[in-house]
Amino acid sequence: MACSLNDLIDSQDQLVEEAALALPHEFSRCTYDLGHIRQAVYLCLTCKATRGICTSCSIACHTDHEQVELFPKRNFRCDCPTSAIPHHCTLHKTPEEENTANEYGHNFLGVFCRCSRPYDPKTEVETMIQCLACEDWFHESCLNLRDRLHLKAETNPTPISGHVDTQSDDGSDVSSDGLPPPLVAAEDYDTLVCRKCVARINVLRRYAGTRGVIMVIRDDENSPWKKYEGDCPDGPSGSCNTDDSLIQIGHTESPPESACRDPCSASEERAAKRRKISDTLSSTCLAPPINLIAKAIFECESPDSNMVGSTLGAGDIFLTDGWRRRWCRCDQCLPSLQAHPYLHEEEETYEPPEDPDSRLSLEELGLRALERLPRDRAIDGIRAFNDMRDGLMEYLRPFAQEGKVVEAADVNRFFETLLEGRDVRN
Repeated sequence: MACSLNDLIDSQDQLVEEAALALPHEFSRCTYDLGHIRQAVYLCLTCKATRGICTSCSIACHTDHEQVELFPKRNFRCDCPTSAIPHHCTLHKTPEEENTANEYGHNFLGVFCRCSRPYDPKTEVETMIQCLACEDWFHESCLNLRDRLHLKAETNPTPISGHVDTQSDDGSDVSSDGLPPPLVAAEDYDTLVCRKCVARINVLRRYAGTRGVIMVIRDDENSPWKKYEGDCPDGPSGSCNTDDSLIQIGHTESPPESACRDPCSASEERAAKRRKISDTLSSTCLAPPINLIAKAIFECESPDSNMVGSTLGAGDIFLTDGWRRRWCRCDQCLPSLQAHPYLHEEEETYEPPEDPDSRLSLEELGLRALERLPRDRAIDGIRAFNDMRDGLMEYLRPFAQEGKVVEAADVNRFFETLLEGRDVRN
């Protein structure tokens, strides 16, 4: 395709801008020395090890390998420098022993959700939502938020855009035009906790189905799913409006666009979210009464089972905004909160430092590299560049004289000839 010089320059500038937005960070340091932190983790399928690697190693050490993005995992240490991965780490040169403290769920087998399906952004049509506790990802249909949707044809993909923003809920509930929102829309809640995690964490099980802790239930196995928030506490009027407490799920065959939902929102200021538990200790339990529907669901279900034991619902909960401020901190409820710090304090997710060179053009990067060379090598480099420039101008002169458009194939032909001549001289 023919293009003008200005078009070529604009295209190059656009590519530099896109690269800076896609990879704004510096990837020169493995996170192994930082210990067990919450960070983005990747699974390398080429290395065939059920282990995880950090963002830097995914780019610097495994860039030509097939990988699966697992998104943020807490208390995780990079496995790249360890003996568990056969590929040698290029960033952390010292071989390390295996990380015995890391936990490896089924995501490290390349599958997600309670349905244990692999995630393919080219064919997946459903929004996937991350559990705050186990950090697995769940399809909306597996959470009973909508009917299961058919996979897209691979010839017409709508892939998820880049890395998931682990600090934002924006775009967590994207649907195609005309598609009704899921049973519990993104703006209705702040984070999800899956049924298995609710069943094993006492404070979550205690609050399930109460106000601010939404569940999805149904009357029987033939009834539609409903959004359920339990009984509201007494307000100024002594009652609450229950018109929005039960909403039936709609049926549709139109697929939504793929997106992901992260459990933590950056819109909440961190300083306001952090509370010292010790400052609010109370001997009186302030938790709301146990919701009988939630109680029935969990009594019918085994926490270790992957099957739903109750036709009432699965037991997943959706926590609404401000949920960290609403926990009871009495002597009975406090131990469960302390055992799971992310329930009372927003977590920090590690990101590599920003790369100061990420927005520099190839010309600027080349000049900077030239300045670092020894003087004699720099002079040789400048001389070689000038020779190439003169050769290119001589090659393009006939095009200018004849008014011909220079195409990409013409430029490629020049550099191929240049390389062949260099090989002959060597």
